[in-house]
Amino acid sequence: MKTVRTSKDSYYLGIAREVANRSTCFRRSIGAIIVRDDQIVSTGYVGSPRKTKDSLEHGFCLRDKLGIPHGQRYELCRSVHAEQNAIINAARAGVSLLGGDMYIYGSAPADGKPIDAFPCFICKKMIINAGLNRVVCSTEDGRNRVFTIVDWIRDWQERDIVDDEHQYGKKG
Repeated sequence: MKTVRTSKDSYYLGIAREVANRSTCFRRSIGAIIVRDDQIVSTGYVGSPRKTKDSLEHGFCLRDKLGIPHGQRYELCRSVHAEQNAIINAARAGVSLLGGDMYIYGSAPADGKPIDAFPCFICKKMIINAGLNRVVCSTEDGRNRVFTIVDWIRDWQERDIVDDEHQYGKKG
């Protein structure tokens, strides 16, 4: 009997899914891991800055209370994005991310269904500057999506950032 072995991308995305379970956001559960040389070097999930109250402790989402739509006005959110936390956690540990890959898994907390966990513009800029090679994201349809950072850079060199086709919270 031949055993079917899961792919590395599926394996690491599954670990990112587990990391997402630590999220403290009412809107989205998102986890990110960074892998370099086939070794997990950092993890992060959506949550408030260290030693501050998160939305669960407050009992409400500030952006919901203010009527702010998904994908807008991140500066009014209590949370730090999973991608940002993974990059920050690597920096705190003195770990280089150059040439690594990021895996992002996201779901809706209400029903646990996967979402298109594409990074926002702020996170994309941080991922580019961190020197990562690829980003593997969960998708609503379960097929997952792989982005290469050189493609993001090339696209933004040829067109403007606002023309980006794969934006968090954008359908299509």
